[in-house]
Amino acid sequence: MDLTVGAIPFYFSSMGAEAWYLKRRAERDGPTTSDYERDDTLANLAMGTLSLLVPLGTRVLAEKIAPQRSKVGKGLVALAAGAAAVTTVADWRARRAERRQDRDQARAVARVAGPTAIIAGGVAGATAFAVATSPKALWASKRRRGRDLGAGAVGLAVAIAGWDLIYYWNHRFDHEARYLWAYHVAHHSSERYNLSTALRQPVADFFNVAVPYGLLCFAGVRPDLIEKARQVNLIYQYWIHTDVIERIGPAEEVLNTPSHHRVHHGSNRRYLDRNHGSILILWDRLFGTFQREDPDDPVVYGLTKNIGSHNPVRIADHEYFDMVRDVADSDNWRDRLSFVLRGPGWAYARRAELDADAEPAAGAEALTVPAA
Repeated sequence: MDLTVGAIPFYFSSMGAEAWYLKRRAERDGPTTSDYERDDTLANLAMGTLSLLVPLGTRVLAEKIAPQRSKVGKGLVALAAGAAAVTTVADWRARRAERRQDRDQARAVARVAGPTAIIAGGVAGATAFAVATSPKALWASKRRRGRDLGAGAVGLAVAIAGWDLIYYWNHRFDHEARYLWAYHVAHHSSERYNLSTALRQPVADFFNVAVPYGLLCFAGVRPDLIEKARQVNLIYQYWIHTDVIERIGPAEEVLNTPSHHRVHHGSNRRYLDRNHGSILILWDRLFGTFQREDPDDPVVYGLTKNIGSHNPVRIADHEYFDMVRDVADSDNWRDRLSFVLRGPGWAYARRAELDADAEPAAGAEALTVPAA
């Protein structure tokens, strides 16, 4: 049985107990951003449900349209290449056109062709990568050379530790590459923090390209143990989404805890992109991303620019739409690729630059319009 499904009764009972405690605390000490709020909690539950159901369909779809398996996937590659060529020609035309009408027409073509190339290429690449690096595919690979740690305690221990290390890097990359942040941002979009926040999971794994957990197969870990490690990892992360637990003593130095994870969910400048570990906080200490919670700098939950919506569709797709818009507004491939591959901080700063450049141009254009 999937451990995450079996844990559902525990999830709901513990959320109920936490909500009861927080309500009593609020009556005594005043409200906090960890209190349960109806719309926020419903959004969290909806995202949790979607994160279980949507991947069931997208994984099957990915296997069917991967370029190495289907004509549809090969068509996506061709579409991406053709759209990239059209975009490049349109960029060249826009730079050299003498008439404004010709320049505007070229830019209009690039606004459509550029995002088309990025989206088609991204879907083709993500599905091809997912199929090629699945645990089953890598376990069957001739390069594995027959290593097998078996189904016992050793194999499970290596699976859990290995998953935890790979998770650290994938989670860190989620914050450092915008196309991955677009997937992960759903989990950070709540301005509250309680156990229901743990269920606010992303759903668009269809577009992800990350360090494959299937690499554990080369260490002799069986695919079913890799899946079990995923479940253990996910269940562990549930309990750290609370402020009811302050510290747990010496274990804070080794394990990821509610205190460390509160930091991870903070939008405070000093807390951004810190504490990416799942079970162990040792990875953050080892790779330089650890930050201890400071009682003099209370955590402010949410994003640096909050979306102001409890709509699950908006929660799941807002960053993807912003990314497509930024690609469409770009007039060169360096910016287009950077808006997808570079960090979200760079993207937001570059967006502000483009908006600032557009405002004076719009003002100057308005001055040339004859009075009625």
